[in-house]
Amino acid sequence: MSKLPASQVKILVVDDERSMREFLEIMLRKDGYWVQTAANGKEALDLIRKNFFDLVITDIRMEPVGGLEVLKRCKRVSPQTVVIIISAYASTETAVAAMNEGAYDYLPKPFNIEEMRAVIRNALETRGGEEDRPARPGDGPLHFGCLIGESPAMRKVYELIQRVAATSSNVLVTGESGTGKELVAKAIHRQSPRRDQPFVVVNCGGVPESLIESELFGYRKGAFTGATTSRKGLVEAAQGGTLFLDEIGELSPVLQVKLLRLVQDKTIKMIGDTVDISVDVRIISATNRDLEKMVIEGTFREDLFYRLNVLPIRIPPLRDRGEDVPILAQHFLNKFCRQFGKDIRKISSYAMDILNHYDFPGNVRELEHIIERGVALESSSIVLPDSLTLATYKKIRTDSLLPGRPTIPPEGMNLDEYLAEIEKKILQQALQQTQGVKFKAAELLSISFRSFRYRLIKYGLATEEE
Repeated sequence: MSKLPASQVKILVVDDERSMREFLEIMLRKDGYWVQTAANGKEALDLIRKNFFDLVITDIRMEPVGGLEVLKRCKRVSPQTVVIIISAYASTETAVAAMNEGAYDYLPKPFNIEEMRAVIRNALETRGGEEDRPARPGDGPLHFGCLIGESPAMRKVYELIQRVAATSSNVLVTGESGTGKELVAKAIHRQSPRRDQPFVVVNCGGVPESLIESELFGYRKGAFTGATTSRKGLVEAAQGGTLFLDEIGELSPVLQVKLLRLVQDKTIKMIGDTVDISVDVRIISATNRDLEKMVIEGTFREDLFYRLNVLPIRIPPLRDRGEDVPILAQHFLNKFCRQFGKDIRKISSYAMDILNHYDFPGNVRELEHIIERGVALESSSIVLPDSLTLATYKKIRTDSLLPGRPTIPPEGMNLDEYLAEIEKKILQQALQQTQGVKFKAAELLSISFRSFRYRLIKYGLATEEE
């Protein structure tokens, strides 16, 4: 999206402390922004319903309507509005709650003026990245909640999310590790009529089998040794909202039976109790395993599979949507520059070439970690190839260029001829990957330009005059 001049940016400041409202208003007007203020959350919501604001800065502790409620309703009415939370009572819990609801940032009072200015600038530059809807054509990279990408494969995912969100049917999200299955589940929840109710995550593969039942269904006092009090489970905690069962393929056969009862009858029974509890939860499951194959093998219940797989959504691996790599890389660059306080503007074209030729077995999560390390290690204003992870860099420079592993035929082989053939292929592929730029091709192969040129002439790929 094109950057608006400050005079066209509309900012709403919400704070029940008059001196803070006036201070921010003066500061922002001095910076050229159009500013309106509200003395409490109720006033703010009235203004948000009637007007569009590019940015809302709100205190979190106010009466009768607090900042979190302003954030929630603002995101519902105007998803493209960026919200920054400020508070004199900063805590990890409120910060996490604010970020989960879509806040761009959370600043404790008293804040540094220049830090606030920098946060506002960055927020306006990346405005639209937190929207829970696809951006309009021409607005820049396409976003959907925390999902980013504009490839045809991702556009299909966005369309499916919008279509299934309005229903209450169970959804099964499949895809390789690191593709963003939980982000898809969150996007469905935030688009659904249950958006104001809890979104509860259960990692079925991360909880020991001996504890998963009590975590899911809860237990009564005295149900087992150590149960000194009764405790509700995560299913009840999701009442009225969405229960996200990650790594569903890891559940044991015993737990599959008990989960089937929840899915079929919408009831659970706490450990140590005889009373059924009715629950109203929408179930979204996710797995990187082939559940259909597991059903055939007898390791996953067929009846449970079909009840969970009412609305399937498959997330494509990153290697199948290569056009999204530069978009994601720039997004992560912006993210970690803010986090580390660095001023790195771009990824070098050569470094981007390397990323574009990598198959990312760890998918988007791996790309995020590569960029995070790149930003952490980079000392210049641009991410260079050497700041990418060494293992990744070496893998790209060798595995992606070499042909398959050779086998020695029974009659033997001419090693010099074979190695010469491999060397020639590598030179040709290096030139192809760098669009014929010889300096880049030499750098890609970690040899001097003089040596590279000599080898080109040797194999008839260039002449002395070139």
